[in-house]
Amino acid sequence: MKDIKRFEAGKYDVIVIGAGHAGCEAALSSARMGMKTLILTMSLDAVAAMPCNPNIGGTGKGHLVREIDALGGEMALNIDKTFIQSRMLNISKGPAVHSLRVQADKNKYHIEMKKTLENEDNLDLKQGEVVDILAEDNCIKGIVTRTGAVYRCSAVIICTGTYLKGRIYIGEVNYEGGPMGWFPSNLLSDALNRIGIKLRRFKTGTPARVHGDSIDYSVMEVQPGDKEIIPFSFLNMDKKFDKKQVPCYLTYTVEKTHDIIRKNLDRSPMYAGEIKGVGPRYCPSIEDKVVRFADKNKHQIFIEPEGLDTKEVYVQGMSTTLPEEVQIQMYKTVIGLKNVKFMRTAYAIEYDCIDPTILKRTLEHKKIKNLFFAGQINGSSGYEEAAAQGIMAGINAALNIQGKEPFILDRSEAYIGVLIDDLVTKGTNEPYRMMTSRAEYRLTLRQDNADLRLTEKGYKLGLASKERYEKTLYKKEETNNEILRLKHVIITPTEKTNKFLEGLNSAPLRTPTSIYDLIKRPELNYEILKDIDPERPELLREIRIEVEIQIKYEGYIAKQMAQIAQFKKLEGKKLPEDLDYNNIRSLSNEAKQKLNNIRPESVGQASRISGVSPSDINVLLIYLEQLRRAFRSEKND
Repeated sequence: MKDIKRFEAGKYDVIVIGAGHAGCEAALSSARMGMKTLILTMSLDAVAAMPCNPNIGGTGKGHLVREIDALGGEMALNIDKTFIQSRMLNISKGPAVHSLRVQADKNKYHIEMKKTLENEDNLDLKQGEVVDILAEDNCIKGIVTRTGAVYRCSAVIICTGTYLKGRIYIGEVNYEGGPMGWFPSNLLSDALNRIGIKLRRFKTGTPARVHGDSIDYSVMEVQPGDKEIIPFSFLNMDKKFDKKQVPCYLTYTVEKTHDIIRKNLDRSPMYAGEIKGVGPRYCPSIEDKVVRFADKNKHQIFIEPEGLDTKEVYVQGMSTTLPEEVQIQMYKTVIGLKNVKFMRTAYAIEYDCIDPTILKRTLEHKKIKNLFFAGQINGSSGYEEAAAQGIMAGINAALNIQGKEPFILDRSEAYIGVLIDDLVTKGTNEPYRMMTSRAEYRLTLRQDNADLRLTEKGYKLGLASKERYEKTLYKKEETNNEILRLKHVIITPTEKTNKFLEGLNSAPLRTPTSIYDLIKRPELNYEILKDIDPERPELLREIRIEVEIQIKYEGYIAKQMAQIAQFKKLEGKKLPEDLDYNNIRSLSNEAKQKLNNIRPESVGQASRISGVSPSDINVLLIYLEQLRRAFRSEKND
């Protein structure tokens, strides 16, 4: 690129590069905390775009959305405005893994989020490509756009998604490109290299979009939405949604599909070795599934509408890098897709990202002050993971500028804490996806109590509104009052009561028992027992759920709280920032290398670094105690 004349274009507190799900939350949180904020995007048509699956939430991911909402973020409110189907997943299992998942009208989601950005005080939304980062003495000073505009600022948040040196792969064809046909960002990668940030290559993929009228839905299994719609945002819990929902459908591949794939594997750039980037293990392409699970004669395929004003349909489960003609051939073998018409061809995209272990838990670079990263550039995947990082980066950029203490959520407080701690402490060798199994304390980190856990924190930051905070206080008070009342509602062992209990396959009473204790029985619940509780007050659904969970899982929750207390002890043992681990003789060589590289903030974080053994942690604890005693001795002298 030839030299372009630069000009001073303005000054901001925070500049956000990229307006995907991470960028939107980062910019909104920064602006709402009083920072003059600029968000720059390659295309205004790509704001909050969904270049992959047209849904929000799902197992583990739904927890993140609820936590973003509790802090005062926008994702939940935006999807509540624009969803076309809603389903609660895992309802046959325990409450720790219940997760809301909704289909989005992806165009309306983009439109509504763009409106929100445009209407936000302190926030400017502009189209422009950032080509350089200005830093002096390892401190951020501003950015430069392709047109030569220089914007000065105190902090930069990079949320570039899959745009950095993006390359599209479709069979033997590959070319520079961003997602969904947009332009890639090629020059920013070089700018990051210039300031000492090493990049690596990851990849992701997306299936074809097909015309809805070319699908035979009659041979597929309908997947309707829930009869009772549960909103994502806690602000909407007291509202009734009567929206007509759009069904999704379940279908399957057949042996012929797999035969076509096997015959053409040599034409897949992934198997031919042309793609160097690492793909997501938990979201494999259809050719990867056929190879890895060779014993299976069929695979599930979900047919998902992309919106109310389009005939485009997303074919979930058929992500592929095979040539277009092979794609069409194999899609036509799927049950119900015999006459399918392609509207967009499936493709893989390879892109630059960073090793997230170069970041603090605030998502700030360890060596370059006020340079933050959020979203897929950190090696994660998914809209929800990106948005969660975005809001945390926006908050911490604002706090840095204000000279305040950083805002960090640990693993015992939120799935957001698990996500960020995993990325910056353990790193990732593939696109990271949030799952409930990653959280050690998932019984206390449920999606239903995200407001009780985080809203007060969001309110103190200036993000969560007074209305939101007061709703949380009301929920907490009403939950506690109802639990207390249930402890004092005593049911006597009358013939009528015992007949009622026997009808529910529950043991009859021999002595007077509280409803509180009856709810603890596995076969009983709060709703069923309303027939023997005439004084029961009318409560919101979310409060009724909270009451039941707290009663039924009281013992398990108490046990987990004790585990959290132990976890907090190690987290509270802080490690000096300038500690040279090479000087601690009893540490293993691997531990010295890893600890010097990652620079953990606490012994707890150090214990989660791969290669740091329990014996190394004991050495650190002894070393810290020696430092403490030496410091006390000096003080006494």
